Amino acid sequence: MCQFAPGTVILEPSQTEAEGLYVVYQGAVRLEQDGQAVAWLEPGEAFGYPSLLGQQPPSLTVRAEGETACLRLSKEAFRGLLQKPSFALFFSARLAERLRLLQPMALNLPDLGQPAGEAAEAGVWLEPAATVAQAARLMRERGVSALLLWEGERLAILTDRDLRNRVLAEERPYHTPASTVASSPAKTLPASTPLHEALLFMEQQGIHHLPLTQQSHVVGLLTDRAFLRRWLQTPLALLKRLTEEDHQGILLDYRQQLEAIVQQMFAAGFAVQAITRQVSLLNDALTRTLLRRAERNLGPPPCPYAWLALGSEGRTEQALLTDQDNALAYQEPAASNYFQALAQQVLEGLLQAGFPPCPGGFMADRWCFSLAEWEARFEQWLAVPEGEGLLEAQIFLDFRSIAGGLSLEPLQHRLRRASKNRPFLTALARSALVFTPPLGLLGRIRFEEGTVNLKKGGLAAIVGLARVYGLEASSLARPTLERLRAAAQARVIPQEEAEDLGEAFLFLSHLRLRHQLLALAQGQPPTNRVAQAALSPRELQVLRQVFLRVRQAQQTLAARFRLQVL
Repeated sequence: MCQFAPGTVILEPSQTEAEGLYVVYQGAVRLEQDGQAVAWLEPGEAFGYPSLLGQQPPSLTVRAEGETACLRLSKEAFRGLLQKPSFALFFSARLAERLRLLQPMALNLPDLGQPAGEAAEAGVWLEPAATVAQAARLMRERGVSALLLWEGERLAILTDRDLRNRVLAEERPYHTPASTVASSPAKTLPASTPLHEALLFMEQQGIHHLPLTQQSHVVGLLTDRAFLRRWLQTPLALLKRLTEEDHQGILLDYRQQLEAIVQQMFAAGFAVQAITRQVSLLNDALTRTLLRRAERNLGPPPCPYAWLALGSEGRTEQALLTDQDNALAYQEPAASNYFQALAQQVLEGLLQAGFPPCPGGFMADRWCFSLAEWEARFEQWLAVPEGEGLLEAQIFLDFRSIAGGLSLEPLQHRLRRASKNRPFLTALARSALVFTPPLGLLGRIRFEEGTVNLKKGGLAAIVGLARVYGLEASSLARPTLERLRAAAQARVIPQEEAEDLGEAFLFLSHLRLRHQLLALAQGQPPTNRVAQAALSPRELQVLRQVFLRVRQAQQTLAARFRLQVL
C-alpha cells in the first residue's frame, strides 16, 4: 500500500518508466497534460500500465487529488502476469476492446429482412445416376442433410427425410436410383426473397430445405436449422399473423407480443443489434399491414408514395415500443386529400397497437407533403440551419422509407450535397453538443435523485456525433454504428474513435434494455433512467469511463468545428 499526500506527483513524463501498476484504493488521482486536468481515477481504477507495456515514460502526469492510497504491483510481477492471455488482453486493450470483454457472449441472429441468399449455404450436387447408398455416403462425407440433382430438365432435391421415409421405411434396396425417391420438381424461390418470406414459405410448404435461384441458376440452399426454428419461431409467428385478415386482433396484443419477443431474445443472449433488427422488421411489417388495410378502405393510391420511419425506428435502433415518429411523401400534389386520409387511418392503427403519439408532433398527419414540397423543405433546412428548422433537419436526416415505392432519390441527392455544406455541418455539430455526459466534480457520475439518464447522458450524444461524422463522410447510412464505420473508412475520424464510440453505444443500449425489461417484469413503465443502486461497482466504473470517452469525443468535435462545449 502506498500513501500519497494531496498534490503529490505519483507519475510524470520525466520518469524513464512507471515503477509498477497502480490501483487506486482510497481517494482519487488526477491525470494532467500540460498542466491541465484531463481525467480523474477513483477506487478500483488503474494507471501506470501504458508506460509498462510500452517500456517508455508516462505520457501524463498523475497527481494525488487528496489524501490517496494506492495498491502497487511491481513491474516485474506485472510483466510476469502478462504471460496470462486474459490479463494481457485486458491491460493492453483500448476502451472498445475492454467493453467487448465485459459484455456477455452475444448471439447474432440472422437479419430477417436480408435477402435469403445471404443466409444460404452452397448446395451439394449428386450425379443423376447415383444410388441411394451413394447419396447417403455423400451426405455423411459432406455433413449435409440434403442433396441437389437434376432429373432431366427438372431440379430435384433428396433429403435425409426422403431416405428415411422412402427407402428405409419401405425396405427398398440400396442400389435404388436416388432420382426415384427425390422430390421433383423441387420448390424454389429467388435468392433476393427476404429471409422472413422464405422461412414462412418453407413453413407453409412443410419443407426444411429450399433451393434459391438467380436467373434460373441455383445459387444456394436455405435450411431451417434447429437454431433458426427455435429462436425465430415467435417473430415468424407474429409476422405470419400480420399477413392475415384479422388485423384488429393483432393490434390489440401487438405490444405485449413484441415485448415478449424482446424479453425472450435478451434472456437467450442475443446481441442488442440483433434484437433491434427484429423489432424494426416487425414494426415495418405492422405498418405495411395498416397501409394495405387503409388502401382497401380508400381505394388504390392515386400515385406512388413513401411511408417514412423517423428517429430510432428510422435508424433501426428501437428495441421497445416508444412514441410514433413518421412522415409521408407522395408524387402528385393534387393527391393530398387521399394521403391525409391514409395517414390518419394508419396512425389510428399504430395507436391501437401501442404506439403513443409523438409529443413533438412528428407524425404523418402533420408531415404529409408532396415530394416537391419535401424537396423545398430540405433546401430550406440546409440553407438556414437554425432554430426549429435545425431540429426538424435532425429528425429527417434519419428517415427511412418502409413502404410505397416512391423513389426518394431527390432527397438523398440533397443529403449528399449537405456533406459539403460547412455551415450546415457546423450547426449539426453544435446540436450534437447539447446532450453532454452527466459528469461532475473529479469526473464522477452526477446522479439526479439516485438515477442517471442513459439516453440523454450518452446514447443521444453518440447518435449526434455519428450523424455529423456520417454525413461529413457522404454516407447515407442511418444506423449509428454504420455511420461511425463510414466515418472511419472515409478517415473523417480515427478508427479507434469509431470503435470506442460504437462499443460505448452498444454497452449503453444493452444496459438500458436490461433495466427496461426489468421494469416491465415488475409492472412498471420502461424509461431511460437507471438507478445507481441497480448498478454493480464494476458497471459504475465502466459507465464512468464511457461517459468520459463520450465527453472527450464531444470536445474533439467542438475543436474540429471551433465550437464551445456546453
